[in-house]
Amino acid sequence: MATATADGLKIAYDDSGGEGLPLVCLTGWCSSRRRYDGFHELAARHRRVLRLDWRGHGDSDPAQGDFGVDEMVDDALAVVEAAGLDSFVPVSASHSGWVAIELRRRLGERVPKLVHMDWLLTRPSEPYLDVIRMLQSPERWPEARDTLYRIWRSGVDDPRIEAVLAAMSEHGADMWMRSGRKIESSFDVNGCPFDALERLDPPVDVLHLYGQPADDEYLERQEAFAAEHPWFRVRRLPAQTHFAMAETPEESVAEIERFLG
Repeated sequence: MATATADGLKIAYDDSGGEGLPLVCLTGWCSSRRRYDGFHELAARHRRVLRLDWRGHGDSDPAQGDFGVDEMVDDALAVVEAAGLDSFVPVSASHSGWVAIELRRRLGERVPKLVHMDWLLTRPSEPYLDVIRMLQSPERWPEARDTLYRIWRSGVDDPRIEAVLAAMSEHGADMWMRSGRKIESSFDVNGCPFDALERLDPPVDVLHLYGQPADDEYLERQEAFAAEHPWFRVRRLPAQTHFAMAETPEESVAEIERFLG
């Protein structure tokens, strides 16, 4: 484990692998870099791979007060500079996609491509927003978290998925309620991720890898977006859960390698 410093806080990260354009793996809220265990091992055979813990997560220092996407961007930038990366590709899980987009906006060509995994790229439905708002309630956040667990697990009995959820369960009300606030505010400020990606000028090549939801409509909406935006690509992986990088690491790495050429 290596460390970088952001706002006086120790930010923990792993750095392994060899040549080629590096990948920087970003986790979602209430998660840890261990979410990428299998993916990291496989991807590092091809290229340099880094994965980090946000402040208040994993082996990084506790956060000093509230924080959100801007501070998470600072954490990622601290790791990028500490590791001496001239250029890199973020591989972002779920809502850390907002961080990846901001890294591209700030660093430009130093971030030549983006890989998003398991993200809701379209406008969120009201039932989804209801759960996110419930997550912000001091009384109901455990119910909202458990609802998300049921959706994310999708009935799959897999020790790799249970390990991801166990790490998430180490967080209590403060972090889970924060995640609900920040997820909702990101949609309020940015629109949906498709809107934010369209605003990048110049555009950047984007790959979305996901398993959930399995319904064809979500895939068709992304394919329609891709038909109008040649810089966007989507691949539905043979994953049933919300954690494609953990459930299908081989397929995830293979798709990314094809994308990077």
